[in-house]
Amino acid sequence: MLKDWQEMTRLTQGKPIIVERIRLIDGDIAIEGGFELPPLARLPLEEQVFIAAFIRCHGSIKEMERIFGISYPTVKNRLDRISKKLDFIEPLPLNTTEETLEELERGEITAEEAIQRLSR
Repeated sequence: MLKDWQEMTRLTQGKPIIVERIRLIDGDIAIEGGFELPPLARLPLEEQVFIAAFIRCHGSIKEMERIFGISYPTVKNRLDRISKKLDFIEPLPLNTTEETLEELERGEITAEEAIQRLSR
């Protein structure tokens, strides 16, 4: 499977692609339509390997330095460059006490939700 993925990545050369058919390996079920690849799968193979290694070494930059033979700043710069391509995760804004009380007053949240937020 890995070799197939590497070949596909090489053939597409980072250009956007749409998957049109998915077949389950353990059955005769196929799904057809237009499916975008997830953000990590859209990265070039070299960056996918780098992220996989980072996860495998539990986020240890020191271990990444050792594995790839590069400096701490180089690891940080590569991670930063890759992370800019993966802006699909939006952090939830933290509600202030004032915002929570205003939402409660407008009836947008329940008293229980307000208590939960304020107790954090």
